[in-house]
Amino acid sequence: MKAVILESLGIKEEQLKALEAPFIAQGISFSCYKRTADQKTLKEEIGDADIAILANMPLSNEVIEAGEHLKFIDVAFTGVDHIGLEAAKEKKIAVSNASGYSNEAVAELAVGSVLAEYRALRKMEDACRSGLTKGTYVGQEIKGKTVGIIGLGKIGRRSAELFSAFGAHIIACRKHPSAAEDGIRMTSMDEVLKQSDIVLLHCPLKEETRGMINAQKLALMKPHAILVNMARGPIVNTADLIDALQKKQIAGAVLDVFDQEPPLDRADPLLALDNVLVTPHIGFATAEAMDIRAQIVFENLQSWLQGNQKNKIL
Repeated sequence: MKAVILESLGIKEEQLKALEAPFIAQGISFSCYKRTADQKTLKEEIGDADIAILANMPLSNEVIEAGEHLKFIDVAFTGVDHIGLEAAKEKKIAVSNASGYSNEAVAELAVGSVLAEYRALRKMEDACRSGLTKGTYVGQEIKGKTVGIIGLGKIGRRSAELFSAFGAHIIACRKHPSAAEDGIRMTSMDEVLKQSDIVLLHCPLKEETRGMINAQKLALMKPHAILVNMARGPIVNTADLIDALQKKQIAGAVLDVFDQEPPLDRADPLLALDNVLVTPHIGFATAEAMDIRAQIVFENLQSWLQGNQKNKIL
C-alpha cells in the first residue's frame, strides 16, 4: 500500500520517520510533498495512493475523484469542511480527523486574545516602542465578566475552565441542551448573546451554523461586548460583523478565522478597523498540539488498517 503526506504535519523529520517506521515494516510506503493548491499536481500526487494524509489544505471533490486507489483520507485537523466529502462518500473512502489535538492550544489562545484586547497590548507595545507613555489608556479585567460560550465541546469546556480561573461567570449553549455542569449555566444562544461581555464561538461549521452570527444575532449583544471567533470564519456573516463594528454596535472582535484561509487581501475592510484583533489562524499551532496531532493521525491509520476506524467522519 502507498500513503502520501500531502503537506507538512509540523513535526521534526526524525519524529515523522519514527511514526512511519512501524507501517513501513508492514509494507506501506510513504511519499511526502509540499503543500500546493494546484489541482493538476494534487491529482498526480494522489494518483496511485491508497492513503492520503493532510492537514488543512483543501482537497477537492475533483482531486479525490482522481484517486483511483484511494481508500482512506487521514485528516490532521479537526474540521473537515476543506475535504471533498461528497466524492469521498460516493467512492466509499473512509475519512478520519484528528479531533481533540488542539483543545488546549485553542482555549489558551482564546484567553490570551481576550487579554490582549482588554489590555490593548498591540497598541500599547506600539506606543512603548515609539517612546510614548500609555497616555489616557485604562484597560479591563476578565474577573467578574460574563463569558458566553457557543458550542460546548471539549474546547468550549476547556475555555470555560480557563476563564473561570480568572473569576469570570460562565454561561453556554450547545445543540443538545442540558442542565448546568461544572459551574456552567446552560441557556439559549440568544440569552448567551444578550448576557455576555465576551462571546466565544467554539462550534463546528455545518450548514446550520453557516452565517449563524448575523445582523440579527449581533444586535442582541451588549454595546461593550466583544465577539471571539476561534471556530470557523463562515459561522459569522462577515458583512454584518463589519457593519456592527463600524457602527460601534459591539465594542470589538477577536478573529483567528475568516471566510478564507490567510493570507487576507490587504484591502479587506476588516483590516481597516481599529476595534478588531486579527491573527492568521494560529489557534491550533503550538509545538505540543503538533505532536499530539501527528500521534492521532498515525493512530487513526493503524486503527483503520485493523478494521476499527477511529475519529470517523465517513
